[in-house]
Amino acid sequence: MIIPVSLGEMSYDIVLLRGALNNLNEYLNLNRRVLIITDSGVPAEYAQAVLAQCKDGYTVSIEQGEASKSFDNYRALLSVLVKKGFTRTDCVVAVGGGVCGDLAGFVASSFMRGIDFYNIPTTFLSQVDSSIGGKVAIDFMGVKNIVGAFYQPKCVVIDPNVLRTLDKRQLSSGIAESIKMAATFDKDLFELLENTDDFEGDADKIIESSLKIKRDVVEKDPKEKGLRRVLNFGHTVGHAIESNTNLGDLLHGECVGLGMIPMSSPEVAKRIVKVLKKYNLPVSVQADSSDLISYILHDKKMDGDEINVVLCNSIGSFEVKKIKAQSMKEYIDGGIIK
Repeated sequence: MIIPVSLGEMSYDIVLLRGALNNLNEYLNLNRRVLIITDSGVPAEYAQAVLAQCKDGYTVSIEQGEASKSFDNYRALLSVLVKKGFTRTDCVVAVGGGVCGDLAGFVASSFMRGIDFYNIPTTFLSQVDSSIGGKVAIDFMGVKNIVGAFYQPKCVVIDPNVLRTLDKRQLSSGIAESIKMAATFDKDLFELLENTDDFEGDADKIIESSLKIKRDVVEKDPKEKGLRRVLNFGHTVGHAIESNTNLGDLLHGECVGLGMIPMSSPEVAKRIVKVLKKYNLPVSVQADSSDLISYILHDKKMDGDEINVVLCNSIGSFEVKKIKAQSMKEYIDGGIIK
């Protein structure tokens, strides 16, 4: 299946097809220098499959985890491009999850003012969310995605077969992003996630529905000036939890799941908690809400001392509201603090 993303000169296709990883030359131009960026948590066979289809390919593996989205890795990858003689006609390919995609995309966006970037997501989270939309970034001074750009890929290739090797916790983390999109945009998808007894059998449908939600939003608002902010449902609190290293090694999707609860009406929160539990996602955290507020104050969505938050009062709908950042304490204390 080809899902087109219409963004004028920045348009591209999402290829959603089992087995696509082994037939990349049908969709990508690999007849040039190619830097493949992967990480230690991705089975090596996936990057090797890409390399085998390249005319002149090089592979770099970074360490798994959010800490790899750093200036040090950014500098190191740019150094590889320079040393290997990459030019504006060459490309970067991400093979991995959101960390790989964010870092590789930012490298591609800034090398020689921008070279082609392809994304081959290998986690459920990156397949349904982070691989499309063109948000690329690295972290800085403990703040997630604070240095980055909007830079669209030339193509995204999603092969659900790679999910067979995905750790169950990572799979659940990705499902949280589908829950997020369903809660605010698609009542039917939410009910499918709630009721399915065969997730593996329904995975392609869930991925497709999630992608189409994000595609439609990105087409209307590619640089997050309005509607696209709704995709941040759960992220304001979620990013604060994720940035607070005292709260343990929580995955991105786990943090987003937690972040949805306090921003929902009691009725919606009850359903979200139930579906999060179904996929073994946390529904509470031992934290000090004042500490979380300190991270929220650095959120990119801050406007003076106010912040735009996304609320969900009924499944399939949303409300964007501007509130005082300090008022977030009331939501957090009433929702997820043990």
